[in-house]
Amino acid sequence: MNEKVLKCLYDIKFAIDEIDSFVDVSTVNFECYKSNILVKKSC
Repeated sequence: MNEKVLKCLYDIKFAIDEIDSFVDVSTVNFECYKSNILVKKSC
């Protein structure tokens, strides 16, 4: 893969990890997600 593609993939992985840190999957359901502006704006 070329360097530009690798950077894009790295950025995507970094964003996913950040979003994942906002959400405790053991307690969050879709209704909680819809009402949580922080999580929604991060996506």
